[in-house]
Amino acid sequence: MERHRHPVAAIAGKTMRYLIVLFIIMSLNFLLPRLMPGDPIMNILGEEAYYGSAQVLQELKAQHGLDQPLYTQYIRYFGSFFQGDWGYSFLCMRPVLEAVSLHLRWTLALVLPAIFLGALLAAVAGALAAWYRQSKLDVGLSAFFLFCYSMPTYWLAMLLLFIFGFQLGWFPLGKVTGGDASGLAYLLDVGWHMFLPVGLLVVSKAAYDFLVVRNSVVSIYGEDYVLMAQAKGLSQMAVLFKHALRNAMAPLVTVTAIQFGAILSGALMVEIVFSWPGMGTLIFEAIGARDYPVLQGAFFMIAVCMLTANYIADMIYVWLDPRTR
Repeated sequence: MERHRHPVAAIAGKTMRYLIVLFIIMSLNFLLPRLMPGDPIMNILGEEAYYGSAQVLQELKAQHGLDQPLYTQYIRYFGSFFQGDWGYSFLCMRPVLEAVSLHLRWTLALVLPAIFLGALLAAVAGALAAWYRQSKLDVGLSAFFLFCYSMPTYWLAMLLLFIFGFQLGWFPLGKVTGGDASGLAYLLDVGWHMFLPVGLLVVSKAAYDFLVVRNSVVSIYGEDYVLMAQAKGLSQMAVLFKHALRNAMAPLVTVTAIQFGAILSGALMVEIVFSWPGMGTLIFEAIGARDYPVLQGAFFMIAVCMLTANYIADMIYVWLDPRTR
């Protein structure tokens, strides 16, 4: 008989592997921005840097620690990072941790609703398509979600912005708000601005989850408990949502946790198209400015969010399925 490790030992082993992955990510996070061509000091000063004195340029590099050897910067990077000192942003003119935190909340404002609404849409649409499989409803829903799944997120974002923002004028072309509103008016204004990007992310997430739910419901369609519920005279919707869908939700919950990274990366591209002040816009602007501290902080925060989501999914598997121990 196969023996499995104790859940605590399994969790400890998986935690150690995630910490090793985090260390590798932080090392790459330090190295990759420095492999980019260009000089961040030159980006700060612009053309004036070519006419300035070499002493001024050297003092600026020393102020930001860019005059040190690479291995010295690497050691200081780790020491400062875990003390909460993520450096100072050349671009935002504020501490990196403050800049990243400010932009992260706007990214989460798009991602978190998209995760839950996308899962809900996929559950309902997938269940209906499976229950009425090979019908016009099934064919139409499958074709729609397959189309959305096969199209790049940024292309769909530009298409929606062009149609509903530019041509029809139903929604704003970008940003978070359109004025200086406050209170309820501010919340309604923000909701109006985020409708298109959130709607796009909802459909993008549901496009994959729809197939998962549909196949799960189809696989249990002929199970005894489903046939028993039908024999009792329950309505089709009661059998579908109270019995069939409830037992088909486990794969959707797992996929939602694992898919968090894909949703987050898709949100970054959507933010750039809609000029949304989230992490995607921050990274895009920081790349142009060669702002190493911001790039390091932003990539680290995204990596932590993705690792956390996968770690939670892994821990759930450890407790639910002994074979993963």
